Amino acid sequence: MKNFRNYTVNVDRFDPQVTTYKTRPLNVTPPTTHFFNTSDDVQLRLKRYKGGTKGPVILSHCTGVSSLMFAIDTIDVNLLEYLYNEGYDVWLLDYRLSIELPASQQLSTMDDVATKDYPAAVQTVCELAGVEKVQIVAHGVGASTLTMALLSGLENVSGAVCSQVSTHLYSVGINEFKAKLNAPTILRALGKKTMTSYTDINANFLTRAYDASLFFVPVPEHETCNSPVCHRISTIFGELYEHSQLNEDTHAALPRMFGRVNLSAMKQLTAILLNNKLIDANGDDTYLPHIDRLKLPMLFISGGNNDCVLSKSTQETIEMLADANGAEFYKRQEIGNYGHIDCIIGKDAARDVYPFILDLLESSQIQAVTKKESEKVKVDVAIDVKETA
Repeated sequence: MKNFRNYTVNVDRFDPQVTTYKTRPLNVTPPTTHFFNTSDDVQLRLKRYKGGTKGPVILSHCTGVSSLMFAIDTIDVNLLEYLYNEGYDVWLLDYRLSIELPASQQLSTMDDVATKDYPAAVQTVCELAGVEKVQIVAHGVGASTLTMALLSGLENVSGAVCSQVSTHLYSVGINEFKAKLNAPTILRALGKKTMTSYTDINANFLTRAYDASLFFVPVPEHETCNSPVCHRISTIFGELYEHSQLNEDTHAALPRMFGRVNLSAMKQLTAILLNNKLIDANGDDTYLPHIDRLKLPMLFISGGNNDCVLSKSTQETIEMLADANGAEFYKRQEIGNYGHIDCIIGKDAARDVYPFILDLLESSQIQAVTKKESEKVKVDVAIDVKETA
């Protein structure tokens, strides 16, 4: 049974001036930071960590967070370090929904990320790295918008990992109920642009009263705690992680990772949930008629205990794509005892999840090189034939 005191008296509020959890230096060299603009003049950011000549690989975050989710310093090995140490040229992308960018304060849609942010990011990485193609690992809304980008015709991607979601989206009943309440539209009518999971010791009386009211939001007993940021995360997104997969320091650092979400993007996300498939911000079936554009190596990862995005979401995706394009392009991995974002920030994710990501990146890179060499041979043969004639 939930303890009301954990929402009122015993609340563990974040103090932005005091670090109460263990951190460590990252096991990577300092990055080079590159700011770039999209076609609609929104400034985005890439941080490059050149661990070797493999890749390059872009890591793309979810909504309400930033690329910090891939570089969090409260677990022994994060995904950035894991790929860096495997010899990859790693690029952390912060697109317009990133809480670290001013753009996240403005209204935008998932369509904007798909059709403007991804093309600009891929072009920038290709130009700066001097390559023709990139690989992408994306999580949550980052994975949905990556899929939308590819379905919209995004090119120069040789392989992709979609963590938790891609073409279809199913969730538990409480999340569907909250989606039907249409909170983003109501808040927009009240003049709001964003909602946030962030709060700290400086919260005023009304904010604290709101945090106390979240006691009435259903949460499994084994997932209860006294963090108001954690309570807000569950209210906005649903259960994003298994508490048992987060160490104490990562749980304490959630306020560093989570923040605002713009309401236009949330409105589209709730509409996608209610339709159980990708649709554009106008509600039109813009994307799925083009599933032939997803004929590339792809891995779909789902947490076996994910109540935010049920694992059947990626199961439906891989079945649809295999039927349409051939099963040889696709892999799916369900990770037992994991939820949603703990597949990235979990204390043992480097052991339980990251190897599957690496396997897709390694195999798709080999396929890309083999295909390029095969095409070169065909060109050389054609030239020889022409010269002989």
